[in-house]
Amino acid sequence: MDQLDATGRTGPERSTGELVKQVAEQVSTLVRDELKLAQLEMTRKAKKAGSGAGMLGGGGLIALYGVACLIACAIIALSHALPAWLSALIVGAFLLLLAAVAAAMGRKRMRQAAPPVPAEAVESVKTDVAEVRERVRRS
Repeated sequence: MDQLDATGRTGPERSTGELVKQVAEQVSTLVRDELKLAQLEMTRKAKKAGSGAGMLGGGGLIALYGVACLIACAIIALSHALPAWLSALIVGAFLLLLAAVAAAMGRKRMRQAAPPVPAEAVESVKTDVAEVRERVRRS
């Protein structure tokens, strides 16, 4: 048995214009829902990234103080065999070299990183498009 529409007519009795209007409304609703899904997904990911960045920053600050102490220790240890200024120069040059290597590696990884994409929403849209195509083909 066919289902009744809002006007009380069954499916086969609907006009083409009514069916097109219904499809347009459903597509509009689907697009809005997919956009909401993408927005929610990106918001959730941004919150996690922000929290992680804060923790990483705090850990980095504490590590900075620890590294400063170790650098001072290395300079003091070298100053027993060399003048203090030469010890500081050697340690400073070594640290700048390490910084350059780390920056080059970081730049390479940033270039390899994929852009952030709401993967769940994209997959859902692909599924919806495939379903619509299948239904249009059947009609």
